[in-house]
Amino acid sequence: MSHNSETEHGNPQGVATYVVEAAVALIGLAIGAIVIWGALEVGGAEWTADGPGAGYFPFYMGLIVCGACAWIFVKAFINKNTEVFVENEGLKRVLSVLIPIIFYVAGVQLVGIYVAGAIYVFLFMRIMGKFSLAKSIIVPVGMSVFFFFMFEVWFLVPLEKGMFNLLGWTGY
Repeated sequence: MSHNSETEHGNPQGVATYVVEAAVALIGLAIGAIVIWGALEVGGAEWTADGPGAGYFPFYMGLIVCGACAWIFVKAFINKNTEVFVENEGLKRVLSVLIPIIFYVAGVQLVGIYVAGAIYVFLFMRIMGKFSLAKSIIVPVGMSVFFFFMFEVWFLVPLEKGMFNLLGWTGY
């Protein structure tokens, strides 16, 4: 067996194309449903005396997205393209970047962009880049300090500090 995720017969192992198509269609369907829900909350999808209501266009755009994604989902299983979309090794590499980004975005809400950014860069330098501990601390801390001064002090543009505002900075 070779190292490129192939079976004994030389066929690559990985995620089939129809599975990816169905998953993306479900994500699109969820986004379309959120748009429809939001449109109904802001004023509905009806036509008013003054013209279209606040949610008129988003509602119908959401319907179009949901319809298209539902069709893509059904077609994915009708056509059932079993060709490998991504091999297992490639999927692992993509997920090794995607999953930390999800945690980073959640971290920004909790501890702010500067602290979350420093942690994110530190972990990537240590785990992916195999940099020394000293470099993995100096670079992200220096980066966060630089961006803090650039945005908060020099440009007076406040960025997200998070729920806990670990820096204690409230600006000028």
